[in-house]
Amino acid sequence: MRMELSLRPDYGSIRPWIELASDGAIATAGPDAFRLSTPLPLQLEEGTVSAEFVAVEGARERLTLTWHLSYEESPPVEEADSALARTEAWWREWSGRCGYQGAYRDEVLTSLIALKAMTSETTGAVIAAPTTSLPEEIGGERNWDYRYCWLRDSVLALEALLAAGYTDEALAFRDFLLRVGTGDPTAIQIMYGVGGERRLTEFELPDLPGYEDSRPVRVGNLASEQFQLDVYGEVAGVMFTGAELLGRIEPRLWPRWRAIIEHVETIWRQPDDGIWEARGPQRHYTYSKVMAWVVFDRAVRLAERFELQAPVEHWKQICDEIHAEVCERGYDPERNTFTQYYGSKELDASVLNIPLVGFLPGTDERVTGTIDAVWRELGRDGFVSRYSTAETDDGLSGDEGQFLACSFWLVNALALNGRVDDARGLFERLAGLANDLGLLAEEYDVGRGRQVGNFPQAFSHLTLILAARAISEAQAAGG
Repeated sequence: MRMELSLRPDYGSIRPWIELASDGAIATAGPDAFRLSTPLPLQLEEGTVSAEFVAVEGARERLTLTWHLSYEESPPVEEADSALARTEAWWREWSGRCGYQGAYRDEVLTSLIALKAMTSETTGAVIAAPTTSLPEEIGGERNWDYRYCWLRDSVLALEALLAAGYTDEALAFRDFLLRVGTGDPTAIQIMYGVGGERRLTEFELPDLPGYEDSRPVRVGNLASEQFQLDVYGEVAGVMFTGAELLGRIEPRLWPRWRAIIEHVETIWRQPDDGIWEARGPQRHYTYSKVMAWVVFDRAVRLAERFELQAPVEHWKQICDEIHAEVCERGYDPERNTFTQYYGSKELDASVLNIPLVGFLPGTDERVTGTIDAVWRELGRDGFVSRYSTAETDDGLSGDEGQFLACSFWLVNALALNGRVDDARGLFERLAGLANDLGLLAEEYDVGRGRQVGNFPQAFSHLTLILAARAISEAQAAGG
């Protein structure tokens, strides 16, 4: 067998300085240092470390690679077998605490493990994916950097973890949210760096060819500067879920949550950039308004449940106003479906969340019509696209794959609509798209028969969990 280590930090732009050591090799490049520890004899040639060895049945060879800051002392290297045993024991203990006992438990547990693996142990942040620029269309330009903490993805991931009994992760993320939120609710961003960094300036790396010639390769994300109204609804939703499961809301935190609620009162009538970070014009997106309704609905329920000081009647009035407006302006009575934005004919899979968040009952005829329209008009081979790239001005060229999270939303909506057999059938097809480790990317390209987009994707796994839970609850109710 042959081992090769070709370290090229800073997106392939730097060849590190490498020195052989008594127990391996040390590579240094600016702030980064790497230590390869192994008893194997190594060769060094043109910035690449290699080793050749014979693999005999039953024998083991050890190679351990660690990173540290170049201006600090190299930490001790843990023996490989010890590290492996410790890691396996930790994950088995963590997995053993899973409280989910419903349908598709194996798939749910795999997804919970994926979400946990994308959670920073240090800060509590949950990243959307550990990759950048894996294309949504092979050879296209829809390539984004997802190595950041989107509040939407994170709070939904924490909802999934909370439902399975993992409260430590929820509390860690709550603390992260309190740190990044500062004292000014008007300055809340839709996304942050893993440490809470706010400036995520987007730039391109023209020297890199991209995955299967999909250019450009991007670092940073311009969407960090967008206004997405729905994020406040997701934050309110997980705040409510956490308080319900914990049976309390700390008095010291309520003023901060209330400041956010009062801020949403001043902005909910404004057009926004929408959930999908379109780089086209701002709109009055239907889903954004639904999630603004969630803010006040959950605020009222929290205030009443825990007897908190709040203008409950005023918030109820806002709830009713938003609800009436969405049903009037975001709904097309001729086609019996909610649409992408007020007055539009375009469809958007995000409106499948209307029954999921309790805006309307799952069996409401408008929900049934919306499910059928989205599945029919945005579906490809049964899987659902976010929206029609041909009809929606998102500021980009080309097409994209079918969005797995939207397809899992459809599973959830079908279960709530009483079509449990359809929900189960679609769920099992979606779960069957996972790779051999049970991991899902952002999208699935029906034409090419392969996963596309950044990988693994937290959004796909968290919606899988919530869809499985919806099927379990529908089955328990006799569906």
